[in-house]
Amino acid sequence: MPIDFRAELNDDQLAAVTSRERFSLVLAGAGSGKTRTLTYRVAWLLEQGVAPWRILLLTFTNKAATEMLERVEALTGVPRSEFWGGTFHSIGQRILRANAELVGRKRDYTILDAGDADTLFGKVCRHVNAEFLKGKNAPKPRVIFDLISYARNTRLPLADVVEDRMGWVAGADRVVPQYLEAYAQAKREQNLCDFDDLLELFLELLDDHPDVRERLQKRFRHILVDEFQDTNTLQAEIIRRLVSDENHLTAVGDDAQCIYTWRGANYENITRFPETYAGMVLRKIEINYRSTPQILDFANSILSAREESLGFSKTLRATREDGRKPALVATLDAYDQARTVIRRIASLVEDEGYSPNDVAVLYRAHMHAKELELELTRAGIPFLITSGIQFFQQAHVRDFVAILRFLTNPADGVAFARLLALMEKVGPRTAAKTLEAANRIAEKKRIRIFDALLDDAVLKKIPEPARDDYSDFVISLQDMDESLRGNAFDAAGAASEDDSAETEDLFSLAEKAAAEADADARDVPAAASVTGTPAEIVRIGLDSWYGDFIKKVYADWRERLDDLQSLVGFAEKFDSLDDLLAQLALLNSETNRKDVDADSRERPMIRLSTIHQAKGLEYPIVFVIGCAEEMFPLKRAVEEGDVDEERRLFYVACTRAKDRLYLLYPKIRMSFGDGGLLEASRFVREADPDTYERLYLSSGARSGSSFPRRGGRAALPPHPFRDEYSQETDYDDSADPF
Repeated sequence: MPIDFRAELNDDQLAAVTSRERFSLVLAGAGSGKTRTLTYRVAWLLEQGVAPWRILLLTFTNKAATEMLERVEALTGVPRSEFWGGTFHSIGQRILRANAELVGRKRDYTILDAGDADTLFGKVCRHVNAEFLKGKNAPKPRVIFDLISYARNTRLPLADVVEDRMGWVAGADRVVPQYLEAYAQAKREQNLCDFDDLLELFLELLDDHPDVRERLQKRFRHILVDEFQDTNTLQAEIIRRLVSDENHLTAVGDDAQCIYTWRGANYENITRFPETYAGMVLRKIEINYRSTPQILDFANSILSAREESLGFSKTLRATREDGRKPALVATLDAYDQARTVIRRIASLVEDEGYSPNDVAVLYRAHMHAKELELELTRAGIPFLITSGIQFFQQAHVRDFVAILRFLTNPADGVAFARLLALMEKVGPRTAAKTLEAANRIAEKKRIRIFDALLDDAVLKKIPEPARDDYSDFVISLQDMDESLRGNAFDAAGAASEDDSAETEDLFSLAEKAAAEADADARDVPAAASVTGTPAEIVRIGLDSWYGDFIKKVYADWRERLDDLQSLVGFAEKFDSLDDLLAQLALLNSETNRKDVDADSRERPMIRLSTIHQAKGLEYPIVFVIGCAEEMFPLKRAVEEGDVDEERRLFYVACTRAKDRLYLLYPKIRMSFGDGGLLEASRFVREADPDTYERLYLSSGARSGSSFPRRGGRAALPPHPFRDEYSQETDYDDSADPF
C-alpha cells in the first residue's frame, strides 16, 4: 500500500523527504523529527524506483542505522538486509574487506579493539625508543596514541598536533612520528587494522584506485548522512570521493548542535556545505514537537545572539501549548544551588505529580556536580549518573584522595599501594616492602615516615624507571605534611565568623567573599591560603607531583586537572582533612552509583549528566546548573577562543527540556578556593530578557544540609520558590536577588 507522505509528514519534513535536487542540506532543529525525516526519505526513494542496494546510509552509531532501517522495513516491507547502512567505520570495513590487497592487507585482516591497539602501540614505542618514555615528563603511550588518532581523523599535520598538545615534552616532535611509522609497519606485517585504519585506508582506496571509486559511485547513487555536523575531516573527504556527477547526497544535521570539535568534529563541514556542493538546496525543519513555546523562544534567543557568520539562521516553532518561561535562579554558592535543586524537585514530585525519572540535572563539566551529588546522598535521594561515574569515583580523583589518606594516616597501606601502582614496574608487593622498610627506618632513626621514604635503603626497593616519580611523590608528601603540621588556622575564630555570618544578608556575604578574593590577589593572606587548612594542603598537592603526573597518563589531562582544582573550594567546607576524608568515605559508601543492580534501576531516580552525554535525549524537567561566567562558558574555553561551541552546548542543554527549564548559578565561586563573585552566564545575559524570568528564593528557603526523614526514607524539604512567578524579567546582575 503506497505511503501517504503528505499525511505522515509536516511541510518542512515533506520538502526534505521529496527533494529531487542532487545535493540537499537538511537542517533539522532539536526535537523536529530528524530520524523520521531520514526514514521517510529512504522510503520515498524506494517508491521512486531506487533499488535498496543503491542507497548508502551513514550514521554515527550502528544502533541509529538499525533503528532507521527497521522503520523503513516496517513502512515498506523491504528487508533491512538489502540496504547498506551503518557507521562510517562499519561501511569502511565492509568495502576494505573486499579490496584489502589494494591497501596492503589480506582479506582476513584482524580489527584491533581499543585495548589491543593500545597494547601493540605501547610495545612498538618501547622497541623504537624506550628512553623517551623514561623521560621525567614523557607521556604514556596511551596519550601519544590518542594524539596520533586525533591527527589522523582531523587530517592535521602531525607536527602541529604534537606542538599544540605535547609541546612541553622535549623531543616529542622527533620521536612521535617515529612511533607512528613503526606502528603502521607493525600493523601491515601482522595483517591488522585499528579503527582509524578503517577510515584512512578507505580514503586511500578511493584516492589511489579510481576504478574502485567509480564502481562505488555507480553503486551508491543516493548517499544519506546523519548528524552531518559531527563529521570529522577524514569522514567528509570520504563522502566527497563517493559523490560524482551522477550521485545524490542528502546531509542531515544541525550546525547549532555541533559540540564535539574537541574530539575531531569539523564545524566547517556543515557551514561550508554550500561551497563544497555547488547548486545545493537548503531545507530547514523548524517545527519542534518536544518543547513548549516559551522554552523554544529562549532557545532561539540564545542563537540569535551569535554572529551571523557563525552558522545558519533558523527559528524553532512549537506545536505544544503554552507553558512557563524558563527560570533563572541565583544562589549563594554551589551547596545552596544543590539544595535549591533538591527542593524544587520535591515540589515537582509531591505537588505536581512528576516522577523523579522525569527530571534531569545537566552541567557543563563533571566537577560542577560534586556538591549536588553530596547533597543528594546526604538526603538519601536516589540518583543515576548517565554520563559516567560519580565525581568522587573517577580514577584521578580517587588517586588524589589516596594521597590525602596516606598523608593523614601513613599506616594506610591500601592508599600507598594505589599510588605506587601508578608508577612503572611497581606492584603491590614492592609497595608493601617499601612501606615496611620506611617504617623500620623511621622507628630506628626516630624520623617522620615521610622522611624515611627517601632514605637510601628505601629507594633501593623502587625500580629504576619509577624512581623519579617516586621521589617527586614523596617530596610532595613532605611539603603537604609540613603545611599540615604547621597549621595556623584559628578554628575558634573561624567558627565565630561563621556564626555571625548567618545574620548577614546573603548578597553581603557574596560581596565580602569577592573582597577577600581581591585581597588574595594582592598577596594578602586569606582563609583559603592559611597554612594547614585542607584547601591549602590540596592546593600544595596539586601544584606538585600529581598535577604533573596526570599530564603523562591522560590525553584529557586539562579536564581532569580542572576536576582536581575544584577540590580546593570543596575542601574549604571542612575544618580538617580528617573531616573531609570521612565525608568522602561516607559518600562513596552510598548506593547512588551508575553500576546499580537491575532491580534498583527500576526505582524512580533523578538523572545527572554532562550536557555532551545528554545530546539526543529529552526530559520533561531540566535543570542546568553552573550557568555562570567561568563555569559556562568555561574559563578555559574563553581563553582558547571556543565561546561559540560553548554557546551551542548551552543551546543543546536548553533544548533537552520539554515542560520546564531551570537555569541556576552560584553567586560565589568556590571551585578554586578564591571566593570570587560570579555573574550569570553571558549566554543568559545576551538572550532576550523577555524570554525568561527570574525566580527569587523565598524567605527561609535556605537551610542546612541535614534532611529530616519520614517512615525510613528521606523527606524532601519544601521547595524554595515563591508560589507565583516574578514578573520582573529585566535582569540586573548587580541587584540583590534574595
